[in-house]
Amino acid sequence: MKTTAAATTSITTPVVAFHQVNKSYGRVRAVDGLTLELHPGETVALLGPNGAGKSTTLDLLLGLKHADSGTVRIFGTGPREAVVGGRVGAMLQSGGLMDEVTVAELVKLACALHPKPYGVTDVLARAGLTQLADRKVNKLSGGQEQRVRFALATAGASDLIVLDEPTTGMDVSARQAFWSTIREQADQGRTVLFATHYLEEADAVADRVLVLHRGRLLADGTAAEIKAKAGARRISFELPDDRSGAVDEAALRTLPFLTSMDVSGRTFRLKSSDADATVHALYGLGVFPRNLEVAGLGLEQAFVAITAAEEAKAK
Repeated sequence: MKTTAAATTSITTPVVAFHQVNKSYGRVRAVDGLTLELHPGETVALLGPNGAGKSTTLDLLLGLKHADSGTVRIFGTGPREAVVGGRVGAMLQSGGLMDEVTVAELVKLACALHPKPYGVTDVLARAGLTQLADRKVNKLSGGQEQRVRFALATAGASDLIVLDEPTTGMDVSARQAFWSTIREQADQGRTVLFATHYLEEADAVADRVLVLHRGRLLADGTAAEIKAKAGARRISFELPDDRSGAVDEAALRTLPFLTSMDVSGRTFRLKSSDADATVHALYGLGVFPRNLEVAGLGLEQAFVAITAAEEAKAK
């Protein structure tokens, strides 16, 4: 069982609570009636296409913006109180880093400002910055700057860590090391909320996935539940060359429950809302596929299917 870092917070008090939150910019509704709760020890991925409201949601959470209506609470208090109290660490895309100081000097400043600081050496090591401690911040690569932002977000014992596109610019090995560190934070009972465009990261790391679209919460569940929500399954097979020309693609497109079909040479990739019925009908056409595979959608495909369905309803 995970040990809750926020020992003084009642177990019944959500780490984060949005209740009917709305935020508009002119005629654009960035957040639309958002209601959700996050709980201790969860690692939660926030997904959505560009313009879905992810950044505005994080800004509201951190007190950088105020809701037009509804309430946002962190550990039962307002966002600013929680941030000032050191209960929240944040790594955002916006905002630059101080130039003409070394990495160690900047991390030391962040530790000095945190109500419950960690040691500078430990923070540098956790972020993979030990070898870069004496380098000027303005001499860092984009991926290295991201690691500095992570160090600043984890300079002290915060109970909630908020990350906005945290691995942008990192190479594969740096991303793997980063998520290993995040898992350690979650194992200590901290709640981690991260927005990302790397859906494979959400699939691999998150206990829970939130899908936003036009400021509304479309889906909330485990990655497996989000995939199931999309409904469709993938069917792929090959046809031997000696059957070339024997299969009428138009007939294949009439298969029951088929939602899409792609053809590449003699390889066919189908999506179906009832894979069993589609495969049964496939054999009924006299088609005898090789290397037949039936699988659920990946998280990225499920995400596309869910948001596309919502767009279709809006038209």
